[in-house]
Amino acid sequence: MRLEPGQVAVVTGAASGIGLAMARRFAAEGLKVVLADVEEGALRKASEELTADGADVLARTVDVSDRDSVLSLADAAYETFGAVHVLCNNAGVGSGAEGRMWEHEPNDWKWAFSVNVWGVFHGIQAFVPRMIAGGAPGHVVNTSSGDGGIAPLPTASVYAVTKAAVVTMTESLYAHLKAEGAAVGASVLFPGPHMLRTGLWESHRNRPERYAKERPRKSPYRSLDQYEAAMRQAGHEVNFTPVEEVAGHVVDGIRSDRFWMLPDSEHSDRQIRARSQSMLDRSNPAYLESFILD
Repeated sequence: MRLEPGQVAVVTGAASGIGLAMARRFAAEGLKVVLADVEEGALRKASEELTADGADVLARTVDVSDRDSVLSLADAAYETFGAVHVLCNNAGVGSGAEGRMWEHEPNDWKWAFSVNVWGVFHGIQAFVPRMIAGGAPGHVVNTSSGDGGIAPLPTASVYAVTKAAVVTMTESLYAHLKAEGAAVGASVLFPGPHMLRTGLWESHRNRPERYAKERPRKSPYRSLDQYEAAMRQAGHEVNFTPVEEVAGHVVDGIRSDRFWMLPDSEHSDRQIRARSQSMLDRSNPAYLESFILD
């Protein structure tokens, strides 16, 4: 599709990180933007910033794990702007799980799935039928991750499983849209190719009581700054991809109708080849060995 001034973009997880970068880029392209986030204070700040820059903004506090909350977001977007052309299902959380998979708390999985998987599904159900009915060209972008979307990092297995689900959901969505002959496209986003400075590391601050941990963590949550310091102390320099670069990749991908919004990365390409070859050879997943814990 062509991105043109006056079109409307909806972004979840829009108060910070990748979501805010996408909203800024859409606004710079002349689109009206609908910002959705669970964090009310950060959302207000983001909305005020974009409005001050001249953007036409609608901000709504939304919990994407709650279907009614996302349906209300869609109602508000259509009542305010009359249409939606771009939908970015971007909201995501870590899980806070520790130890081996069989030691995880069920609530770690329930929370991560409620946001990372159900949140995407809720967005699809709330917006896509209206986007199709509107008849105008549109696009859906679902945020996955190289962790799970390509190959899992076993130390973050819950997150990886949810992001693998997002890839399959988006592939299925793409096929369904094609079968309908819809003017709406679909893409799966792999932010990167390097690490990103986002609020994902502190997502536990927004963990709802219904998914609260049942026992204290064995180790405290570690911030991104603490992780980076530990890596440097171990002699490893951490490379970061600016979130603005990710937003540019999204805009280019929408214009090109590119399903795989996967930045050039030899590391990712090696993982893809190794995993594919393992499947073709019916061999054990040796590509995971460098990640397996002692």
